[in-house]
Amino acid sequence: MDPEPQAAAQCQEDSRRQISVGMVANYRDSGETRFLLTPEASGLIVSSGIRLMMESDAGIDISFSNEAYAGFGVGIVSREEALKCDIVLSYAPLREFDVLKMRPGATLLCMMDNTLFEKEVIAALLERKVTVGCLDNMSSHNDIPVFADIIDELDGRASIIYAQDRLSFLGGGKGVILAGVAGLNPCEVLIFGEGNMECAAAMAALDAGAYVTLMNNDVSALQNARQICGPQLNTAAIHPRVLYNKVKTADVILMGNCTRPFEFPKKLTVAMKESVYVLDFNETHPSVTVPRTVAMALSNVLVNFFDEMLLKDGFGGMLSTTPGVQHGIVTYNGHLVDKLVAAYLSQPSVDLGMILAGSN
Repeated sequence: MDPEPQAAAQCQEDSRRQISVGMVANYRDSGETRFLLTPEASGLIVSSGIRLMMESDAGIDISFSNEAYAGFGVGIVSREEALKCDIVLSYAPLREFDVLKMRPGATLLCMMDNTLFEKEVIAALLERKVTVGCLDNMSSHNDIPVFADIIDELDGRASIIYAQDRLSFLGGGKGVILAGVAGLNPCEVLIFGEGNMECAAAMAALDAGAYVTLMNNDVSALQNARQICGPQLNTAAIHPRVLYNKVKTADVILMGNCTRPFEFPKKLTVAMKESVYVLDFNETHPSVTVPRTVAMALSNVLVNFFDEMLLKDGFGGMLSTTPGVQHGIVTYNGHLVDKLVAAYLSQPSVDLGMILAGSN
């Protein structure tokens, strides 16, 4: 038997074991409850050869104990120890003081939010040469933004849970249910916008028995939504008279982003029912009320993500060979590469493709 292939395989296995991943808890003053990995998914990642460590009590927001994670081989450590790993996992981006505790040249995987538009945070990331990858800006091999789609769908569906709660007597509403019963019309749900979140909200409302109308200023987007949600979805182009009539009778109004810029007329608020429930998707994330479901859904993707990372010899190899991952990079090895963040902060950005090409 040839010993060389065995030695090579052993070397590769040892190399994999050197990758450490640290999971940190949400900031307690942020209101964020969502988390990235369940204990079972963590166990699958550990079994692949990755050394996975979690800040003590980080899983409390999704009702999992330290013992649940430890049972699957996860090391329970302090926040400082988790921040020193090769890769740090955090649902929200880290704040400046935590970034400065990271190992120079490490990687932070998180979801995009306003924290990454703060000058002090970007300065700390560049100083520590931390590579930041925003999962919700990444896409799969077939150009599907998997992480973003999951959160959009859960935000949309959870918004109907919000609405039903607020309409009920226990939620401070007038004590009604979305669905109609014999002799009574169902509640009317009015949704503005396009995309997965709005469609998910529409389907959840339809499943609950409500009368649902989706409005947008692009007819082609309405046609697409009708194909996704089915013929029971009512669609309407945004027109002053139609808009007024729909707002006047709506029990629930969900505000998303339309295809073209649209600002809801303030004067229409006087036409709303006194008991109407209004939710703006740009101001709130209903999925924070179902964080365990978020973790379960994201875990399915992250297990495959880390498997692919190992096949490509670490995150650096994955980044250089996977365009979909490159889409989510904000900072890379001391360079700001996200054009939107750079423009907001009036700072220069560097083309990531050119950096990667130069390093090959």
